[in-house]
Formats: sequence, structure tokens, C-alpha cells
Amino acid sequence: MSSMKKVVLAYSGGLDTSVIVRWLQDTYHSEVVTFTADIGQGEEVEPARAKAEALGVKEIYIDDLREEFVRDFVFPMFRGNTVYEGEYLLGTSIARPLIVKRLIEIANETGADAISHGATGKGNDQIRFELGAYALKPGIQVIAPWREWDLNSREALMAYCKARDIPVDFANAKKKSPYSMDANLLHISYEGDILENPWTEAEEDMWRWSVSPEAAPNQAEELILTYQRGDIVAIDGEPMSPATVLETLNKRAGANGIGRADLVENRYVGMKSRGCYETPGGTVMLRAHRAIESLTLDREAAHLKDELMPRYAKLIYNGYWWSPERRMLQAAIDDTQQYVNGDVRVKLYKGNVIVSGRRSCDSLFDETVATFEEDEGAYNQKDAEGFIKLNALRLRIAAGKGRDQQ
Repeated sequence: MSSMKKVVLAYSGGLDTSVIVRWLQDTYHSEVVTFTADIGQGEEVEPARAKAEALGVKEIYIDDLREEFVRDFVFPMFRGNTVYEGEYLLGTSIARPLIVKRLIEIANETGADAISHGATGKGNDQIRFELGAYALKPGIQVIAPWREWDLNSREALMAYCKARDIPVDFANAKKKSPYSMDANLLHISYEGDILENPWTEAEEDMWRWSVSPEAAPNQAEELILTYQRGDIVAIDGEPMSPATVLETLNKRAGANGIGRADLVENRYVGMKSRGCYETPGGTVMLRAHRAIESLTLDREAAHLKDELMPRYAKLIYNGYWWSPERRMLQAAIDDTQQYVNGDVRVKLYKGNVIVSGRRSCDSLFDETVATFEEDEGAYNQKDAEGFIKLNALRLRIAAGKGRDQQ
């Protein structure tokens, strides 16, 4: 193995990344810099400092990125009403470009030669981390231990720790959830163990942020969400920061059984994967954003956005957040949002998000035109005759030529 002076590691403080610290030191004879991001995973990140120090790490970065995560990544994605394969709200995918951005910034600050991550060679995250890294710093070297070492089981990792005196709370490690989990302010994902059989139902005690719809309150909870340029800026009239908006929606929606998804998705590496996701706040955000756009967005702009959305979602899922095509689509999406302002009223009830009202000073809904009552000449119904005949012209010509229309 070639020697590297310094490597910046995306470090969680867990078993895998603790092993990676020592493995990098032993294999590449390099100094390791650790970076731990707080993006709302719901666990204390500060203990990672003590764990890194115990492994001999001298430069330790622990950053609170919650506001940046929601403001600069989650909100822009939701302006596009973004869903991958009809169900997945991209909770893991959208966190990776922020983490890799900070990894590269730290590499530049510390003069590091390389970055490293704990993603496996079977998943999407290795692609997301590395595509982002090369886009932001073309000459950076990337070390992916799971593609190099032979520590391919939890038992092997634990044995490695014991052999090298790596500090691990073995009692707690044995009690770890059987699922492979990823959490941030937008979602929690669950994979592995019994979920590897797509027919097996997820256990109720697996879910952490939401009650089951059956156990949710029997009374609907009402919220009023205020939008400015496509982003939620207040809930029930109370101004909130982006991260506080999502935290609040997670709590209130999760308590009403909202946000669970169980799906089989197509990974970029080619395999199908079964995963379960909890995205309470994001589920509300998606439903409410479409509601305010229905009032404020031009028809053709809205339809074009819907056509572009699957491509935009795939770019994020596959790791191309920092690509020119994603930036291009983002510019187009953001341009549509200048009039997406106003309020949406929703009811949260037993797993459902029910839109019960929307209003906006920028509304394109004209009551004088749409009314079923007397419109006093606002709309001439006779105009529809010529409109229909012009649009039927090609159909009438084909039928007159004997073309089979069935």
C-alpha cells in the first residue's frame, strides 16, 4: 500500500468507522483526521470526540450542519416535489452531498491527501460520496476500506478491535439493532436482517419516529404551513428556521402515524434492495407543497416540473448532486418558485395528510372564471366550440381516411 500523509474520514464513532481509523493508520501509515456531522440523526455526536482521541486522532471535527442540511439540500429538493420510483423521499441520498462537501473543505483546510468513508461496495453511498468528492476536488484520493479489506462480518470487526485494543463498548455493541440504519433530520432508513425477505412484514418495534396508523389518535390534528418562494417559513403562524420546521413536522406527523414506507428500490449498482423508511415531516412537506403550487403555478410550468422530476430524483439518488445537469434543473425549479407563496392547511389523521385549504396573494385561481354560478361575462362558453374543433381536426381527418381509431 502506498503511504499517504493525511486522510479525512467521515467518522460516526461506531464500530465500523472506529475500525477504519486504525486500519487506515496501519495500512496507509497515515495521520487520520475525523469528521463527524450532526445532521439531526437524533444521537449525541460529541462522544465521537473521546472515541477519536482514544484512537490517537489529533485533528477532530464535529460540526452542527442541521440548518445547512435543511436549508441548502432538503428544501431545494422538495421544491421539485422529488420522489424516487414513486415512493422514496431520498432521505439518505440528500445527506451525502453535504457530508462530502464538508469532507473536501476539511481536506483543504488540513492539507490532506485523501478522504475515506465507511460505505460498502454493494450500496449507493460509495457512489454518492465519491462522485461528489471528484466533482469538488478532482485530484483527491478516495479510500473505501470495504472494497479493500477482508473484514466482511461484524464478528471479524469485533475480533479486529480486540486484537488491536480499539476501545469499543462490547456490551452495548452486542445489543445493537439488527438493522442497518441511517438517520438524519429528514428520515430514518432500515435495511437488513428480516427485511432482506421482501415478503416478511417489518416488526412494529423497529419504527422509532412514528406510531402505527392504528395506534394514532382518533382526532385529526390541524396545521397551517406558510410558504415563501416554495419553502415553509412558519407553522401555525410561528416563524421557524428550516431545521426547526422539519423537527416540528417530524414530531407532529409521527405522532399521527404518518411517514412510513416499505419498498423495494433499484440501486444504482444494479441490485434490488428492500428498505423501510420513516419520513414524517417530509411526507407532509411534499403533500403541502403540491397544494400551494396547485394554486400559484402556471399549468404548463407545473406539468413540465412533473415531467422533469423523475430525472431530477434519479440524479440525487445516483449521487449527481454536484453535477451540471442537477444544477441546471435546480435553476429551472427555483425559477418557478418565486410566486409559490401563501398558506396550506392540512389535517394529520391516522397516517394520512389531508389538505383542507390553501390561499395565496399570488393565486392564479380566478373565482369569477371558475364559478358554476353567473360569471357576468368573465368566460364565454361559446369559445370552447372552436377550441374543441381545432384540437379534433387531426382526429377527424384520420377518421375520414378510414384510419382505424380503435
